[in-house]
Amino acid sequence: MWQIDWREIWAARELFYFIAWRDLKTRYAQTAIGAGWALMQPLMSTAIFTLVFSYLAKMPSEGIPYPLFALAALLPWSLFAKSLERSTLSVVTEGSLIKKVYFPRLIIPIAATFINVVDFAVGLFLLLGLMVWYQVMPSWALIFLPLFVVIALVTALSVSLWLSALNVKYRDVASIVPLLTQVWMFASPVLYPSSLVPDSLRLLYGLNPMAGVIEGMRWALLGRVPPDWIMIGVSLGVVLLLLAGGLVFFRRVERTFADLI
Repeated sequence: MWQIDWREIWAARELFYFIAWRDLKTRYAQTAIGAGWALMQPLMSTAIFTLVFSYLAKMPSEGIPYPLFALAALLPWSLFAKSLERSTLSVVTEGSLIKKVYFPRLIIPIAATFINVVDFAVGLFLLLGLMVWYQVMPSWALIFLPLFVVIALVTALSVSLWLSALNVKYRDVASIVPLLTQVWMFASPVLYPSSLVPDSLRLLYGLNPMAGVIEGMRWALLGRVPPDWIMIGVSLGVVLLLLAGGLVFFRRVERTFADLI
């Protein structure tokens, strides 16, 4: 399928584990609080967004305490944004390894994407603490949480397959990604409920894959407002198209990586 040798990728899984484990160890090396940053970042963002958008802007939160409303969206958003930014840089970062030995290049962006699940898992403890504080119990919808985590990761991987390959030739791409993620966040229901979007624009809004992911994640974690499954279906369709195109494009240009890096 798409001329991708999946057996070759599976055979190289030990290299995947090596890249992922090395990145995890170096991420918080020589920091004062180490993995505590995985808690500090969403905690500080939630506090600032609560002050600005809840207390000052009076943003509605569908009956959910705003800190919970914001954090339940910030966790999947951070998972997506960190995965996208690190995966985009990953091929160039591994340039010395690419020049020395042959291995399936797809392993590089895949490892850079999926390693961020560790930070997401740590952040979930913070959310669980807030849920206890606000006496919000999860419902049966919690069983859908892994589904939305996978969609968020696949969305990041789909986009980063394009961007990481382009970044090898055009290093401007790495500078554009932080701006792209900022604009994308405000186009997603991170700080506001998607119910503010007019019904006539719902399907168009669903073209943003993270809109469905964030609404689904809030429902799975907090169980208050069921998501718009049509919007999630549209989001999933967009993700699959991006992934198929990204795999084909990455496969076509990967043979030039060693010469361009």
